[in-house]
Amino acid sequence: MNKNARIYVAGHRGLVGSAIVRKLKAEGYSHLITRTHAELDLTNQKAVEQFFNNEKPEYVFLAAAKVGGIMANQTYPAEFIHQNLMIQTNVIHSSYVHGVKKLLFLGSSCIYPKMASQPIKEEYLMTGPLEPTNSAYAVAKIAGIEMCWAYNKQYGTRYIPIMPTNLYGPNDNFDLETSHVLPALIRKFHEAKKTKAKSVTIWGTGTPKREFLYVDDMADACIHLLTSTMNTNTEILFNIGAGTDISIEELAQIVGSIVGYSGTIVYDHSKPDGTPLKRLDVSKTEKIGWKPKTPLAEGIRRTYTWFKTSRHPWEPQDKQP
Repeated sequence: MNKNARIYVAGHRGLVGSAIVRKLKAEGYSHLITRTHAELDLTNQKAVEQFFNNEKPEYVFLAAAKVGGIMANQTYPAEFIHQNLMIQTNVIHSSYVHGVKKLLFLGSSCIYPKMASQPIKEEYLMTGPLEPTNSAYAVAKIAGIEMCWAYNKQYGTRYIPIMPTNLYGPNDNFDLETSHVLPALIRKFHEAKKTKAKSVTIWGTGTPKREFLYVDDMADACIHLLTSTMNTNTEILFNIGAGTDISIEELAQIVGSIVGYSGTIVYDHSKPDGTPLKRLDVSKTEKIGWKPKTPLAEGIRRTYTWFKTSRHPWEPQDKQP
């Protein structure tokens, strides 16, 4: 990928997209193309087609998506399936029509069966029932994978779907109604510390295990995969993860310690746990020369530092970081 190549990062303000932009700039890529949602609605087919016709990107990182945690997925399943299908369909098809050389499509580890064997290999896709709490989102992402493969088969494109594990870092979503578990824990413990609350309540039993990857490591993996020489397999698929997992209970203890909260942690067993175990097999990615660099505790420290020094939607507008 030439340093002057026209590179479109869809979703550049989000968690992954912003990290990809940071990494591309750090590596000297000089012609990055970005649009905010106000400037380009990716669910609008005509607008996306016009954008590709005008900008003619050579490479595309498709990091734009509607995402959220268990509560959001349960509350807004129609929005999750509709918006994600629209975004990826419009971007992938316009990429084909306008001759994009390579496209990287970001999926999610929730595409795999709820009770998949651990660690989860890429070939386990569609071998069992999905986790019901996020099945609408998962089906949309599976459709995106199939779309990449279909265009590769029929049109000879080089579209690469990748499945990241649970991501966290700067620009994460800390809204307690729509966030994933790690940013939600950071905010809960931070606010409990400020208010001197005696306890913090966490959904579920604390026993499920999850894998977490710092988002700057994810960005590094994205660029490595796009710039590496790929084989001619039209149904290529890569898991991106840390290779290790941790229980929600252990995670809560680490976050509480980093934030400096000394109260009690309470688990609400009436709330869903989600998938009991979910760790990705990352051997395929390791074989092409990529491994994560950021330990979990260090990544959480960096994320908490960013959280404390950033302006958030729920805070008074006149508050300074």
